[in-house]
Amino acid sequence: MKTIEEEQPASSFDGIKWTISVLLLITVVVGNFLFEDQINIVLRVVIVSALIFIALFIAAFTSKGKTFIEFAQGSRTEVRKVVWPTRQETVQTTLIVIAVSILVGLVLWGLDGIFVRVIEYFTMAI
Repeated sequence: MKTIEEEQPASSFDGIKWTISVLLLITVVVGNFLFEDQINIVLRVVIVSALIFIALFIAAFTSKGKTFIEFAQGSRTEVRKVVWPTRQETVQTTLIVIAVSILVGLVLWGLDGIFVRVIEYFTMAI
């Protein structure tokens, strides 16, 4: 896996590839809006999906696209290494969070009541 410093140099065609990808996506948005009533919904979904796929396919062959794909593959590998908590650990942690939240809420409610009375005492005395 490459580090950020070893990023691939930008190809001279990257600008053209990005332009084509963006134009395809703009075509999807505008075409979907303009042909909303003229084209069957199923056909529109197929066309929109195909154009989005083509735009992403072209973008994947830019230097930034290749870097993103490498990042996504590395992320997928890291997610597989994660040790997920068991159901019991999740329930226990959730109950602890709920209990602590209630406790902190009660403490803040009590402090608020005390402060209100102290301020009320000083403002009424004046």
